[in-house]
Amino acid sequence: MPVHSTASSLAEPTALSTPEPRVRNRRSAALAIILLAQLMVVLDATIVNIALPKIQTALSFSRADLSWVLNAYSLTFGGLLLLGARSGDLFGRRRVFLAGIALFTLASLAGGFTTSSTLLLLARAVQGVGAAFASPSALALLMVTFREGRERTRAIALYTAVSIGGSAVGLVAGGMLVEWTSWRWVFFVNVPIGIVLLILARRDLPETDRHTGRIDIPGALTSTIGMASLVYGFVRAAAVGWKADSTIAAFVIGVVLLATFVVVERRVATPITPLRLFADRDRVFSYLARLLLVGGMFGMFFFLTQFLQDVLGYSALVTGLAFLPLTVALFAASQVSARVLLPRFGGKRLMVGGISVSTTGVLLLTQLSQHSGYGLVLAGLLLFGLGNGLAFVPLTMTALAGVDPKDAGAASGLVNVMQQVGGSLGLSILVTVFGTAARAAKNHVAAGAGSDARTFVYGADRAFFAAALLLMVAVGLVASMRARQSKASETSDGELLELELELDAVAAG
Repeated sequence: MPVHSTASSLAEPTALSTPEPRVRNRRSAALAIILLAQLMVVLDATIVNIALPKIQTALSFSRADLSWVLNAYSLTFGGLLLLGARSGDLFGRRRVFLAGIALFTLASLAGGFTTSSTLLLLARAVQGVGAAFASPSALALLMVTFREGRERTRAIALYTAVSIGGSAVGLVAGGMLVEWTSWRWVFFVNVPIGIVLLILARRDLPETDRHTGRIDIPGALTSTIGMASLVYGFVRAAAVGWKADSTIAAFVIGVVLLATFVVVERRVATPITPLRLFADRDRVFSYLARLLLVGGMFGMFFFLTQFLQDVLGYSALVTGLAFLPLTVALFAASQVSARVLLPRFGGKRLMVGGISVSTTGVLLLTQLSQHSGYGLVLAGLLLFGLGNGLAFVPLTMTALAGVDPKDAGAASGLVNVMQQVGGSLGLSILVTVFGTAARAAKNHVAAGAGSDARTFVYGADRAFFAAALLLMVAVGLVASMRARQSKASETSDGELLELELELDAVAAG
């Protein structure tokens, strides 16, 4: 029998047409906590990017080892997401969320104080562990706090804006912290945020039912090591190439273990990831489309950051601020998508149109040269932000629609897995494309002043084109989904007014 929490009544919201003010306030507070936690976790994947040169100098990293400051986080985050998601289902999502945030906060504190490269990498790995347990529990808590329909659509719109826009916010925040304080503050900044989250979450987040069952140990081991091997393979592909022995070995181990994981999950009574989640073709396509879209985005960030600093000569702060229009466009588009467009046009049209707009933005970046100004970059960022804002709300809803509450954590974990693996996959593919193109360009670019910039731009243009191809495949996937009537459009006029007032209260709070 499941163990019921006294706060679990919030897991099944009352009818919105007669909301109690206290319940509405609790939901608004819960949403604010979930959004802040997701921002902290997502932001940490990019905030360190701009601090890397300072970290390399301060802790004597070699250039080859410096990438592990990013990879140590992505490996543990991506590898443990499925285990973290299932843990929330079994032991209570608020409990697992609190444990993840506490671990993330302590690791951030240790990372800020570290004096050696080894200890910093260890702190980054532990941060990834905390994020892997906190992030899927946060999304699962959102799902059970807000009922399916317009109410959940609005909450997912805000969550999506934070999840995707947080990556760009990380670049802005990283530039400010490095420019004005020290590289150590890209870690210290998480500590006060984490403490506030721990205090508020204990008070305002609802606890969910604990379900019977035990941790599927074989499934946990095969999924964790398999996912980590797969992410490691992508990391090695970006560093040493796709044909390197270490890359091939990592992929072979990852594929074999994940195939074993599927076999295990078909036989155990309480699987770590119920395979019934993959029975819905549209849900599978939404997972794959997210993987490709995030892959293109992370690759774009990687090369555009270097273009702004190394070719245009921007400082770390100005480089971070250059990404701010993307964040603004994404947030605005996600709200319009949820409030206006989704009820009128449906999820499929929004996904196809939005990802097509994002593709156009990336294609614009293929026209960059060493003489380009910020105008072309701005146009590409605005289109990419608008397109992602339109597409990610229905994309997330499709991945979570119709999921049994007891599987909410697993479904949320898969959303995060696709986002994490997509970033590693996209970056490794685009870095490989860049390296191949840059080596070919060296044979045609005359040596002398500006030759390095011309070589970089040539390789980056090819990488941007490869990113656009990834997005085109994502367009094909969402175009093949079934068109469905959005539940968001089935709400009465009175409920619409209530929802508008509630969303405004959340935004103001």
